[in-house]
Amino acid sequence: FWAGVNYAVSFVLIHVLHFTVATKQPAMTAPAMAEKLGDVADDAAVERFVDEVAHLIRSQAAGIFGNLMAVAPVVLAVQWATQAAFGTPLIHGHDAEHVLDALTLLGPTAFFAAFTGVLLFASSLIAGWVENWFVWHRLDSAIAHNPRIVMSLGAARAQRWAHYWRANISGYASNISLGLMLGLVPAIALFFGLPIEVRHVTLSTGQLAAAAAAEGWSVLQHSPFWWCVAGIVVTGVLNLGVSSFLAFK
Repeated sequence: FWAGVNYAVSFVLIHVLHFTVATKQPAMTAPAMAEKLGDVADDAAVERFVDEVAHLIRSQAAGIFGNLMAVAPVVLAVQWATQAAFGTPLIHGHDAEHVLDALTLLGPTAFFAAFTGVLLFASSLIAGWVENWFVWHRLDSAIAHNPRIVMSLGAARAQRWAHYWRANISGYASNISLGLMLGLVPAIALFFGLPIEVRHVTLSTGQLAAAAAAEGWSVLQHSPFWWCVAGIVVTGVLNLGVSSFLAFK
């Protein structure tokens, strides 16, 4: 549960700071692309659609590379800072070896990555349901005109508060639900005897960076590390591909 809360708080912080979790983009953009397929009656419309797909792929690639280029140096810095301050890194010994065994492409990484793509898609459905519920019950209007809220915040601040929740309710719902699913679903599945894990490309990259820092530069000379790198590439493709395919359908 607390692992899920940790993920959720991290994702919400990213949302509040107006940054991007790249793997959440396909589930949001694929329906918009599918809608545009309804207007491809002539060659010019088809060309516009193809251009938008190309822009989307470039944007998605930039998002993934940005996430990975941010997470690896930060994890390495934390590992080295912990080593300097306390004499031991956050991940070392058996834990580092476990990471290398778990993330390798030679194991069930591809299956777990595809399953994580399903969770990414599910979080977008939850976000849509919550926003529809918010709009259907006109909660923004209720917040803006509730006497106690108006008395506590003032009319202008109540209006701003209502507008804020109308604009951000789906973002909070998707980020919180995704974080909790990443933490809780594997534990619940294991309770029922299903050894399912999650493989998220950004989180896996952070884990591999921590394990590599613990093992030292010599890890670069051994094949298990590079099989994990290959696993991360496949994880990214399946995270994005599965969630995008489901959303597009």
